[in-house]
Amino acid sequence: KFGIFIHWGVYSVPAFGNEWYPRNMYIKGSKENLHHEEKYGTLDKFGYKDFIPQFKAEKFDPKEWAELFKEAGAKFVVPVAEHHDGFQMYASDLCRWNAAEMGPKRDILGELKTEVEKEGMVLGASTHRAEHYWFFNGGRQIPESDVNDPEYDDLYGPAAGISRDISSIYDNPPSEEHMQDWLVRTCEIVDKYQPSIVYFDWWIQQYAWKPYLRKFAAYYYNRSAQWGKETAIDAKFDAYVYGSAVNDLERGQLDHITPDLWQNDTSVAKNSWGYTVGNDYKKPSDVVLDLVDVVSKNGALLLNIGPKPDGTIPEEDAHILREMGKWLKVNGESIYGTRYWKVFGEGPTVVPEGHFTDTYDKHFTSEDIRFTSKSNHIYATVLHWPEDGEIHIKSLGNEMKLLKSSIKDIEILGTDLHPSYSRNKTLDISCGKVIEPGDMPVVLKITIE
Repeated sequence: KFGIFIHWGVYSVPAFGNEWYPRNMYIKGSKENLHHEEKYGTLDKFGYKDFIPQFKAEKFDPKEWAELFKEAGAKFVVPVAEHHDGFQMYASDLCRWNAAEMGPKRDILGELKTEVEKEGMVLGASTHRAEHYWFFNGGRQIPESDVNDPEYDDLYGPAAGISRDISSIYDNPPSEEHMQDWLVRTCEIVDKYQPSIVYFDWWIQQYAWKPYLRKFAAYYYNRSAQWGKETAIDAKFDAYVYGSAVNDLERGQLDHITPDLWQNDTSVAKNSWGYTVGNDYKKPSDVVLDLVDVVSKNGALLLNIGPKPDGTIPEEDAHILREMGKWLKVNGESIYGTRYWKVFGEGPTVVPEGHFTDTYDKHFTSEDIRFTSKSNHIYATVLHWPEDGEIHIKSLGNEMKLLKSSIKDIEILGTDLHPSYSRNKTLDISCGKVIEPGDMPVVLKITIE
């Protein structure tokens, strides 16, 4: 139901713009390019590779990270093993540009696996290697840039030999060589770290990838059977055929229940997945409300943080995680181990469906309620608690006829209160003014006969 995504890499050193800094710094006239040349010098003097020695991770403490994730209430953790920039955050035998040999000189993924699993959480791994095919192509337009130096072909990749316009990537399939390289790199992650989840970013839905996606799925799921553990692939759009992977919506949600588990991956910051100076952070309550809405529709929330280059987690990120943990400690039984109910919820506030919709402002009211269920309990989460403590739930009233059982008891999680109620056209619950209205949702545990 709830996991932690981690975007951490060399791009945390410049900490400017977002995690696409390595691409945009090579696009003449972009804000990243202008910033880069003013602060670090021209691209023949200081390229992306030159940030690697500054990426030291000297304060990285995987045990401390895992304890924070546990405190947040997370059940799974998905570090980015390789982002579009091509720098591997694990010990690779296939390329020298990895964290075990350069920069931190530590096997980041391996150390996280050890500590995450010690805390009883599940480890996944994310690879964005596919997009590396064209990621540095802006450097091809700058003859003096280090992208054009053959010495660094194994970092900057195919962009050193081709020109790609990102607007036409669907018309420009990757080479067989790149897809073969992607396949062996991804299988290396599987063999070395046995992740329970493998997450893929976009662009692998480009048609040319299909045979390689099948090869990888066969390899991964067969290896999983050998390990005797359940695993899953997370992917976007129609990259994988129905039933072979979990559908992932980037910064997006659904407006309905689907019987197939899906995932919303989003970040604590609105502007970036990685650490940048001056990140625009969400409120903790916004993230909790997203979690409640997603779970009510049979989804899971994968929440991203962006650590600093020294390996510390920014206090803003940690604050959001701790506040989520506080709420889940009280209300977690309405999330963990639950299933969706007959309807996901009710109320006037519309949650738009699709990718990149979860940063829209949503002004929930006391009429906005989300449901989950477990055993003989229905959990009705009130997204904005009313000042008078009066709750009216249409879906549980007699008129809609969704609940055919009688109600035995109602309690407010986190309290010893069992408010009075009557069931007429709506289920009317009188809680009084015992709870102060706040930003966080409140859960009513309804026990049925």
